[in-house]
Formats: sequence, C-alpha cells, structure tokens
Amino acid sequence: MSTIQPVILTADQDVLLGFYTKLFGAEEIFRVPAEGPAFYLGLRIGDTDLGLVAKANPGNREAPRILLSIGVDDVDETLGRVEALGGSVSSGPNDMPWGQRVAHIQDPDGNPVNLTQPIPAR
Repeated sequence: MSTIQPVILTADQDVLLGFYTKLFGAEEIFRVPAEGPAFYLGLRIGDTDLGLVAKANPGNREAPRILLSIGVDDVDETLGRVEALGGSVSSGPNDMPWGQRVAHIQDPDGNPVNLTQPIPAR
C-alpha cells in the first residue's frame, strides 16, 4: 500500500471506475464491503494506489472532492501535533472495520487529509 494515497469522493463510483480502468489500466485491488455496493474501492495504477469513496452528495466543483490519505506510524501521536502546525482536526481517531485507525484533519489551507494506521491483529 502507498504511504500517500489520493482518494476521490464520488456520487457515481461505476463511472469513475470505468474511467480510470479504461484510460489508465487501473485494477481493483480492495473493496469495502467485499460484497454488494461498495463504500470504498481501492485501485492500483502502475505502482500507485487510488481510492474511490461513494458519497451521495460529494459537493460541487468548488467543494473539496479529493483528499489525501497518509499512512503514519501512530495516528494518535500525529493527531496531537496537527493544531500546533496550523492544521485542524475534523474527527477521530476511530478504529474502522476494515482494519485501520483513522483520523480526519485539514491542512492549514483547509485541504482534507486522512491519517491512517493499520490496526495490529489481535
């Protein structure tokens, strides 16, 4: 998995899946949930991962619809440094059912960023 992964919010995953598959040869490598309509599709294009997240109302062209998902060693520790560096915390950290601890932040310019860390198997 890439350390930094762009993620696109979309109201129509099928259209974007077709676009990135046909234009760039993207391969689906991960899906949540595994069966039925997907909330998240993980694609690989070359050596890079791209996420497509289903969102009924992803916003208009003026609203952010692309975010960065950045893998860190310790979500909680990283989250504790965000505000001192000019960013803001939107939510989290939360343990997600797909095996990641996730927090949502914004950088000093207001760009959305997800901090992610694998949850160790118990």
